[in-house]
Amino acid sequence: MHCELVIPGLFSAAAQARLPSLELLLARGRASSGESQPLERWLAEAFGVEDAPLAAGALTALAGNRDPGEERWVRADPVHLRLMRDRLILVPAAAFGLSRDEAEALCETLNEHFAGRLDILPVQPQRWSARLQMELEVSAGSSFDMAGRELHGPLAGDALLNEAQMVLHEHPVNEAREARGEPAVNSLWLWGAGRVPPKTQSRWQSVAADDPLAVGLARLAGARQRGLPASAAAWLDRLPGDGRHLVVLDELRVQPERAEVLERGWFAPLLAALRAGRIGMVTIRVPDAPDGASFETIRGDLRRFWRRPRAIEHYA
Repeated sequence: MHCELVIPGLFSAAAQARLPSLELLLARGRASSGESQPLERWLAEAFGVEDAPLAAGALTALAGNRDPGEERWVRADPVHLRLMRDRLILVPAAAFGLSRDEAEALCETLNEHFAGRLDILPVQPQRWSARLQMELEVSAGSSFDMAGRELHGPLAGDALLNEAQMVLHEHPVNEAREARGEPAVNSLWLWGAGRVPPKTQSRWQSVAADDPLAVGLARLAGARQRGLPASAAAWLDRLPGDGRHLVVLDELRVQPERAEVLERGWFAPLLAALRAGRIGMVTIRVPDAPDGASFETIRGDLRRFWRRPRAIEHYA
């Protein structure tokens, strides 16, 4: 069995941590490099839809059990725009938390306001998709890719966003959040417009992910799809004894402090399973590393004792 992990943000998140199991897998494995790219572009290439603009909104709707049909959809992610002196910084909702009830209340009000123009579906509290009933300019990058970055110039869909920001400004959900000292959802981030691709292809038998873009691509390709398990042990318990299987661990993009949680829950159990012969290969991909790094490790590689583990900062 071949277990493949794609982990954007891994090297930057773990640069100051000591993760013994991960360090050993990287040191003993066979390294390869490629183009540095965000997770969304890596997924598009992996599923064979890189030749057209990524229809993230339609694929997200599909992941949310909505038939996207022939209509155009866009990702309309809830975000907090933070003014820091003379800079405007984007904070995606995944970085500050948003409940299902809060997301549904915000979307209900926005849908009432934009009736006939946008129909917003809160697929997940932090990830929304909207059916487009108007022409709209959108951003090329996702809200996760833009997390913490400074925004320059007018935002894509600026006129519509101005309306959305006014609707959100005095919403009871945001008033309650601000009273608790929590960031308000004060804008949307529009990206990934388009129609669902006619088909995708998958080299994996199964895909485990919380990211609805990965879920939508897997469903379109006919791969078995499941939500992200709590740990590698839970994941392995549900896998067959052979085949190639992908797990998308994307939390480090907005929660870098969880690197040591992944060491305990994922890297250490996978290393143990590889040593025991329960799995045949572990592949770790870090698509947004400077060299788009990948590492493939088989059981025999673990005997290469002369390849001493290095701190993660070596790879950053």
